[in-house]
Amino acid sequence: MSILEKIESPADLRKLKMGDLKKLAGEIRAEIIDIVSRNGGHLAPNLGVVELTLALHYVFDAPRDKLIWDVGHQSYTHKIVTGRREQFHTLRTLNGISGFPRRDESHFDVFGTGHSSTSISASLGLAAARDLKGEDFRVIAVIGDGALTAGMAFEGLNQAGHLKKDLVVILNDNEMSISENVGALSEYLTRITMYPIYNRIKDDVWELLGKLPKGLSSRARDAARRIAEGLRNLAVPSILFEELGFRYVGPLDGHNMEELITTLNSVKRLKGPILVHVLTQKGRGYSYAEENPTRFHGLGSFDVETGLSKPSDAPPDYTDVFGRTLVKLGMKDKRIVAITGGMREGTGLRYFADRIPDRFFDVGIAEQHAVTFACSMALAGLRP
Repeated sequence: MSILEKIESPADLRKLKMGDLKKLAGEIRAEIIDIVSRNGGHLAPNLGVVELTLALHYVFDAPRDKLIWDVGHQSYTHKIVTGRREQFHTLRTLNGISGFPRRDESHFDVFGTGHSSTSISASLGLAAARDLKGEDFRVIAVIGDGALTAGMAFEGLNQAGHLKKDLVVILNDNEMSISENVGALSEYLTRITMYPIYNRIKDDVWELLGKLPKGLSSRARDAARRIAEGLRNLAVPSILFEELGFRYVGPLDGHNMEELITTLNSVKRLKGPILVHVLTQKGRGYSYAEENPTRFHGLGSFDVETGLSKPSDAPPDYTDVFGRTLVKLGMKDKRIVAITGGMREGTGLRYFADRIPDRFFDVGIAEQHAVTFACSMALAGLRP
């Protein structure tokens, strides 16, 4: 019997030794690859959060503790270890289990989510209600780096930092949302290296290395570069989130089970709002998905051995027809512009982006801005 076959609830995870937890992660990846290859679904995102999901359920006591997935399509491992293993083969089929958390499917699915940056606000609401009712449990939001392009995520962070509620936000940073992360945030994280404290530390490093013997200067400068990059990775996110009132922890290796469990056990005992920064790899454990995570983000059935999509007799889907038709219209009418909210591939607008890039706008997960942005373009005579 495999380890996976023994897992009926998160409580079973806590009976396992570390070596068995690692084996379980491999078995879950194999199960996800097998089912998604037949049913279609979100492959690369789920392969990237296996260890993180196991660590969260190992440390926290769901459903008593409330775990909310912002990126709902990353919940496959969560579903497998919360009593739905035997139904997982029905993923995304008629009368089968959903590809997203659903309250009517399991009491472990606390809040219905898709991919709309709602988890922090939802988690803060649960934390506030908990305190008003005198209850005692932890609330954990898992949000991706792509979701931080949405204003709502920062509205939630801002309020959470102000209220000082006991709340844990896990930032799952795989450096690759569905489309490239959009907006000033990533630029801000780069510009923040101009902060005096960051540069003071970096200057001290360079000054120290400059005093080394000349024979070591080449190696020392290479070391200085790596040290400076490490300082940026450590200092920059800390500055950003601590300014919002959060205690920052990380970055952590999202595939190191020991590090995740040890750190989360410590975080569980802390008070106030805490942000845990976890670095993960999309497509982890399946070479084709690691090499091309965008293609394997969400896809139909495919051949596991080759990674190629299975041939289909079905007619072209609506998304593909729409995307290609819009390009034809856009080539004829220069007033047409295309706007998407972080879903270039999912809406078929990748064709427009490739052929007419100057009239393509990806605003990130910022639908309110997208609508008003489009309205003003229409007022100016364009056709969004």
